[in-house]
Amino acid sequence: MAVHQTNQALLACQTIRGEMQKHLRSDLIKRIENAQLEDDTFYECQAGQSDISDGIISDAVWLNVLIPPSNPYFTMDVTAYWVAGQSYDVTCVAPDAKPEAEVFLYKDGVKLTGVKSFPVSGSKDKLLNTHAEVTVTAVSSDNGRLLACHAKNAALSKPVVTTVTMNVYYPPDAPLIVNLDGDEVRAGRRSCWSVCQAVETPSPLSGGLRMERFSLRLGKKMNNKAELSCESFNVVSLSPLSISHKINVFFDPEELTLSGSLEAIEGQEVVLSCFAASSNPPVDIRWWLGYKELNNTAFIREEGDNGGMTTVSNVTHRFSREDNGLMLNCEAFNKGTRFSKIEAAKISVYYPPQKVWLDAPAQDVPLHAGTKVTLICHSTGGNPTATLTWLKNGKAVAHAPKQTSSDMAVARELHLVLTASDNMATYSCDATNKAKKTLSAHTKLLVYFTAVSMKITAQQEVLRQGEVLTLECLAESSNPTANIFWSVGAVRFQKAEQTHSKDESGAVTVNSTLLLNLTSQHHKQNVICQAYNPVLEEGANTYYQLNVLHPPEFSSAQPTQIQVEEDEMATIPLLVSANPEEVSCVWLHRRETLVKGDNLHHHWLEDGSLEIRNATRRDAGQYTIKCENEEGVSQTAITLDVLYACSVTAEKDPVFVNLRGTADLICVADANPIISAMFSWKWLGEEEVEMGEETQEDESSLLTISNVTRAHAGLYQCTANNGIGLSASVNVQLVVQFKPELQKDPKGIPRIDFSWEKKGVHLDLANPRYEEKTVREGSFHTSTLRVVNVSAVLDYAVFSCYARNSLGEDKVDIQLVSTNHPDPPSMFRHVSSTHDSVTLEWIPGFNGGSQQKFRIRYQWDQSLSFQYVDVFPLDATTFTVTGLQPVTIYNFSINALNAIGESDYADNNAILTITTMDRPGTDEESPPVEPQSPSELPTYMTAIFTFVIGVVLALNLLGCFLGLRWKRKCEERRAGGGSEVDGQKSELDGSSQSSVRNSNKYESGEKINTAAQRTLIIDSGSETESHVYESCATEESHYYYHPTVEYRPTLRPLAEERRGLGVHNVAHLPVNPDSHVYEDVTEAGVYRDTVAPALPFPDHELTQQRSDWRSMTYRQGFSRVGPSVDVQAQKDLPFELRGELV
Repeated sequence: MAVHQTNQALLACQTIRGEMQKHLRSDLIKRIENAQLEDDTFYECQAGQSDISDGIISDAVWLNVLIPPSNPYFTMDVTAYWVAGQSYDVTCVAPDAKPEAEVFLYKDGVKLTGVKSFPVSGSKDKLLNTHAEVTVTAVSSDNGRLLACHAKNAALSKPVVTTVTMNVYYPPDAPLIVNLDGDEVRAGRRSCWSVCQAVETPSPLSGGLRMERFSLRLGKKMNNKAELSCESFNVVSLSPLSISHKINVFFDPEELTLSGSLEAIEGQEVVLSCFAASSNPPVDIRWWLGYKELNNTAFIREEGDNGGMTTVSNVTHRFSREDNGLMLNCEAFNKGTRFSKIEAAKISVYYPPQKVWLDAPAQDVPLHAGTKVTLICHSTGGNPTATLTWLKNGKAVAHAPKQTSSDMAVARELHLVLTASDNMATYSCDATNKAKKTLSAHTKLLVYFTAVSMKITAQQEVLRQGEVLTLECLAESSNPTANIFWSVGAVRFQKAEQTHSKDESGAVTVNSTLLLNLTSQHHKQNVICQAYNPVLEEGANTYYQLNVLHPPEFSSAQPTQIQVEEDEMATIPLLVSANPEEVSCVWLHRRETLVKGDNLHHHWLEDGSLEIRNATRRDAGQYTIKCENEEGVSQTAITLDVLYACSVTAEKDPVFVNLRGTADLICVADANPIISAMFSWKWLGEEEVEMGEETQEDESSLLTISNVTRAHAGLYQCTANNGIGLSASVNVQLVVQFKPELQKDPKGIPRIDFSWEKKGVHLDLANPRYEEKTVREGSFHTSTLRVVNVSAVLDYAVFSCYARNSLGEDKVDIQLVSTNHPDPPSMFRHVSSTHDSVTLEWIPGFNGGSQQKFRIRYQWDQSLSFQYVDVFPLDATTFTVTGLQPVTIYNFSINALNAIGESDYADNNAILTITTMDRPGTDEESPPVEPQSPSELPTYMTAIFTFVIGVVLALNLLGCFLGLRWKRKCEERRAGGGSEVDGQKSELDGSSQSSVRNSNKYESGEKINTAAQRTLIIDSGSETESHVYESCATEESHYYYHPTVEYRPTLRPLAEERRGLGVHNVAHLPVNPDSHVYEDVTEAGVYRDTVAPALPFPDHELTQQRSDWRSMTYRQGFSRVGPSVDVQAQKDLPFELRGELV
């Protein structure tokens, strides 16, 4: 059974069974889908055993699978070319066929004969490859035709075909030359064609012959005289086929060049040349100038490139101005190509200008130097127009502006500012152009001028005071002649020797000589030499600066006396001149030499002047300045007058006078200046009294009171004011002496009796701590209770005073309270400021029950510590802080102090920041002097402090000695039982009665004001019995007290305390004399002022440190030590027992 590959095959198996003569039939069919080569084999059908028969197997059936051949292919290189006339073996293979395929070969559709076929095994078992071979001879007509291979077997109804295109090479035919009519060819013509023919294999697309054409352009000058050969061949030609022909090419010259000068000067003969490059045949050349042909020519021909000839034509011509601007043409004509070429150029003919003239001032008119003059040069005609050039004395002037043109004329200006060099100078104008001929015009100027240069020469090189100097002044070249004058400052010299000389232009040179007697006033002055021309009414001048050596001389402006207020800055200027300027000056004060750095108050300026900062009266006096240089020594004296405010002392205090006598109260002022009417006297009592006569003699004031009564007794205040600072006062006690008088029958209306209670309990006046005194004057009765050594535990209570008589009684309660530290001030504000001071204002707070004072604290914003100043008067609410630095920021605050302690600073410890103003009249460029911060204490400051402390100790010892003597005198006076003055009788006015109960013991000759007496604890013991009190007061004298020395409160700034420094940690003081001095602090503790206390109240808080106080040095280098109150330390007394009566 046969079946095609991939087709369906059906195999049927049939079996027949019989039973009891009955036949049964059974069929089995096998289907093979997509039959493949593997299905090509034998197949059997088997029937199994049954009940009635055994199993059987059918006959074998062969299934034959037919497979067509794959696409046949040629085994040769189908891309290789064949050569016509040669034989080639062609093999075609039909692969993998079953059964074997038949193969047929065709060439251009024609079946080839002699094909041999044979089978070979295929790629698989049962497959066969069929090989067909044949020999083919190539011909030229086979080129491009198809060679086909057909394969077929039983599995195909139509053969499969494979074709290739044959590529056959064959030689071309003989070439042909066409389009070449003769031997002569014009350049640019196409004239040769090469035609190659080849027979191709017939094909459906092209049949017959194909012609190849190659063109060659013969119309190029390089082909002239060339032999043209045309060949045809290819790779299969045995030899080329060719044809040749010789040609003659006509061509024109590529360039035509005109050479020679096209610019000529009028009348000049010029040779011009025209060159024609290689051409075939050679060209003919002709010349034209405008419309006129030039015949004076000559030709030259030579062999050129590409077989042609070059041609040169020369022409000679003499040009005139009429030829200017005409066109010169050179024409070249080629007879072979019938073409002409022309080269043209424009001719320029140059000829000179016709006329040149100047516009200028007349030569005999004088012109002053500095006059502006304009010269104008004109020129007409010429080709080209003329170029104008200005010359001065034959040299070109460079600064002349550009020339201007109009039609055939040109002009050029020359602007001059006349100088001496223009006098009789020749100014010329040259007109030139390319015709190389120059026309000129010229003029001269007459110029009047002052001396061109002036020079002063000195015969001496070194000039000294007292010598005669010879100076020569040379005034060169002036017109007309100048006169020479000499001057030195405001001094003019009329007579001086002069000589004259002239130069070629008429200018005159003058020489003059001056003899000058030199003085120091001539130094740095200019000696002026002036050459004056009266015609011009002006002149020239020069100067010679004198350098006169002289010893130092003090200026007439050097003051001989200077006044300054104390604590202000005094400046003693040094106005000295010298040459050489290196001057050394020595200052003397009171015959002692002042050394820089020895005194903090002395500040030396750069110009040698002396500034005395915070001047004091000790700085007053005469200052001698000795200055020296190499030429000698000079000196001058200046008196410094230091003005200071008054300080007043009483010549005698108290002043004792008998009743009805005459009292002289004298106060003496220490002040500068002493002026008239500077004193005034004031009665300090309550009732009015008749003041005496006031007289002044120099620094003393006398108050004379005549017919003194007891009403005149009391305090008198002497006040002095000289216009410097604040007024100063001193109190003088007038004691009126009279004999004692006893009141035998005191009167009462009716009599009043007094009694005292404390906390509602009757007060035992036998207790020595309490003293009661009753005074009756007429109908007035007074009871005074003194509590001695007030105790906080026992006496801070309500005291009741009862007054009784027969008509009834009355009562008054008095609350005794403890004193306390004051409240801080408020509304602290800035009022005004200057360059060195600030004025402040505040509202005082409660004084705490005792007298208070105020202390201002301030600090430079870059300082680490504060400075303090106490306010005086004590009740003042404004104060001016002085001694500040200009343009410096300060921080201010204020608090209050009393005997108990000090308050907080005003306005909740607010800081008032103020910047001082700039110093008036100072140089803007000089930087402000900054306060020096504390750095290091100089050695000389340590020496000063040591000296001051020594003086203070000496004064304390002296005060103790005098105090003991005075105490002894008081005891002697008390032992004498009173005093009488010269046996005079005293008189008692009015009626008074006084009683003293349980009076205490006082041992002192000093008169104490009982209203202000200090309670001094001498010893400690029992409250009532162990205290001893000293007093020198009598019954008649307890309405006043007499201080031993003048009271002078300090107004200087106080240094801030330094806490925690220890004994060896001494604060350094600033060395800037303008800043306030800080005192050394040796131990930690609250700040203490070592100068006399401003108020006579005790300091409970600081008493234990009194032994550590040190005297403070004033800024001006001296100290004022006031009276110190000897207060016994209370540190052993309990706090509740300390205090004083309010």
